[in-house]
Amino acid sequence: MKQLLSDIRQYFTTTNPAVLIISILLTGLLVFVNYYFLMNETILGLPSFAAIYLSWFLIFLFAFIMPYLLYGILDGKNYIAEKKFILLLLIAPLLFALKISITGTPCFSDTGANSLFWNKVLYWPTLVIIITAALIITWKLFNSDMPFYGMKTKGINWKPYLLMLLMMVPLIALASTQTDFQAMYPKLQSLGDVSSIPAWQKVVYELSYGSDFFTIELFFRGFLVMAFAKWAGKDAILPMACFYCTIHFGKPMAECISSFFGGLLLGIVAYNTRSIFGGLMVHVGIAWMMELSGIINLN
Repeated sequence: MKQLLSDIRQYFTTTNPAVLIISILLTGLLVFVNYYFLMNETILGLPSFAAIYLSWFLIFLFAFIMPYLLYGILDGKNYIAEKKFILLLLIAPLLFALKISITGTPCFSDTGANSLFWNKVLYWPTLVIIITAALIITWKLFNSDMPFYGMKTKGINWKPYLLMLLMMVPLIALASTQTDFQAMYPKLQSLGDVSSIPAWQKVVYELSYGSDFFTIELFFRGFLVMAFAKWAGKDAILPMACFYCTIHFGKPMAECISSFFGGLLLGIVAYNTRSIFGGLMVHVGIAWMMELSGIINLN
């Protein structure tokens, strides 16, 4: 835990405060626009996939590129002078806009009583395969001189991550009393009446749901931190956190706001350990605790 606190302290003491503050303010402005003007709902209501995709791409691009531009203006660090860096800046929002624009439930099965269940549980693993394959190609083209984004498993001290999970328990318990939380969780209720769902389906659903967080961690803490750190070092953490906040626009506002700071923390952890797996454990643990809290609220 001491090492984690030291890494956090070092990040904040060595990051340009003006860049950090302005990035937070601009991200906060995006959050305000989203919830005040119902931007997420407006985008989801657009008439075509292309319109939805382009909208998310532009939002993600702005959130992601903004801190890098501020580093250039306020800190004299012209990261975007590199052609490969510019290409990666475009690839990142293009790729995640595709993931988030695939809305609804793809039809893997349209027959049988369990068709809804199978359509739901096959959705997230399918995205794991698509995003992982795309990132492997990206790694081969741009970063093959380094290990694949954050896949280090050796030498991880799991105790700090367990402590972080324990610290989240009272916060999740408090959040679960809020109306917007109860409307969103548990995700399991998308299958119908939770009390009537067989136990094995609950387990399979939650495992499938958990697989989505591998996709998230690989993309944000793996790709957006490790790949861009090749040029920007620890400065790659802040743009990732700004981008990460915007993918929570459909979640309760408190969760969206906290995702920025959670993204910073997980980014610092990934950058210093060169591994996404500690953060993955925390992220999945929080998600499942939120599911459990939601299920308890239904009883």
